[in-house]
Amino acid sequence: MTLSLYDASIPGYLRMLRNLAAILEKGEGHAKANGIPLKTLADARLAPDMHSLIGQIQLASDAAKGAAARLAGLTPPSFADTETTDEEMKARIAKTIEFVESVGREQVDGREEAVIELKFPNQTMTFSGRDFLFQFSLPNFLFHVAMAYAVLRNQGVPLGKMDYLAGAGGV
Repeated sequence: MTLSLYDASIPGYLRMLRNLAAILEKGEGHAKANGIPLKTLADARLAPDMHSLIGQIQLASDAAKGAAARLAGLTPPSFADTETTDEEMKARIAKTIEFVESVGREQVDGREEAVIELKFPNQTMTFSGRDFLFQFSLPNFLFHVAMAYAVLRNQGVPLGKMDYLAGAGGV
């Protein structure tokens, strides 16, 4: 059995987005139970030069929807980075999940060698579909999900490794 580009990407993005939603929910519950303003968690960051929890959620969303779109040969949808509340962060994750779910196997499989270009202000990065997934997209996406987890953990939310790995329903 071979591992397809779709199998190596879309299910993993969806699982970790659902886990991200679950750890965000756990953070909200912890804040409410302990009288912590939700804004305190939303604005928390690990270091002054790192993104806040809101920023990590936005970047994880951008990474997942951008990857799904690029792997399928589509233009990534644009979401305004206007979230300020837990409800808005949860809605963004849900909207991201909805988009990623809309990308079909037939759109992704067979695009392992497709050229994917990422344009940044000072450089352009060019990948094959396979290299984009494994060398850039997955590490970037998982970094931002892990940072969101770490921000919440740093704020005292009782999270463990299994919340990160299986937060949305077990292994």
